[in-house]
Amino acid sequence: MSFDEEWASLKEAALARRRDAAQMQLNGVPVTDTGSRGAGGAGGGYSVSKSSINGSSHLLMEIAGLLYKGRMDGENATQARVPRAHDEVAAQVDTLARFAQDQYDDMVALLASLATKLQAAGSSYVTVDKGVQGRMDSILDCGTFVPPESR
Repeated sequence: MSFDEEWASLKEAALARRRDAAQMQLNGVPVTDTGSRGAGGAGGGYSVSKSSINGSSHLLMEIAGLLYKGRMDGENATQARVPRAHDEVAAQVDTLARFAQDQYDDMVALLASLATKLQAAGSSYVTVDKGVQGRMDSILDCGTFVPPESR
């Protein structure tokens, strides 16, 4: 098999895996009406699940934990210091270690703040949803049906 044939089959297999894999997406209602009402309009809006929001916030914290496990090992950075390594190598390793730590700190802070925002959004959603449900219930409980006048 030539390289081009093998490369084509590998690309095809990767695309098939991508189609089959569960993709992360917003909780949404499939839009069947492609008329003037777009997503977010009447009949084409989005639905939200509190458990999905909480799951997403927990997922962000899990990613931060995985980043923690994958951070630069202090022993490796120590092994590359003078006198075990050349001065320039030691300086470059130190620069990389500081940069990696800075990037790690920024990413963990970002993930934590996003997780917090998601949890707050989930709580707000439940509060607003309960308020709307209460108003709708009061309309149904206290409302009176008035039939239209006949012509």
